[in-house]
Amino acid sequence: MRIGDAAAAAGTTPRALRLYEQRGLLLPPPRTPSGQREYGPREIARIRLVRQLLALGLTIEDVARCADRLDLLEGDTLPPYDSPGCSGGSGVGSGVARRRIAALDAEIARLTELRNRLASAVAEPPAGPYSGTP
Repeated sequence: MRIGDAAAAAGTTPRALRLYEQRGLLLPPPRTPSGQREYGPREIARIRLVRQLLALGLTIEDVARCADRLDLLEGDTLPPYDSPGCSGGSGVGSGVARRRIAALDAEIARLTELRNRLASAVAEPPAGPYSGTP
């Protein structure tokens, strides 16, 4: 199938497929004699897997780090956490997932602190000559 049909089948856009190919998440698909990309079921399964990993919070760079091992993840759905691959466990891509989890935890902690400071500032009555009381 051509790029537009492949993108629709995987729930994305042709532009995203070109980006995934450019960034190394997808191998360049075979081309027709006229130069158009041709996608098959295997490529569609890989696109779906890439989209699942991105939806879990991994970045394009995270997925690119283990793109050469994505074929270890069979089918078009993520395996259990302890299976090998980019998703987690002690397998070949677990370092990518663990680093991303650590980054997300750090961002959650930062945002929680920011939220708590804002909530404290709103809860405390303002001090000083412009406090709003005559």
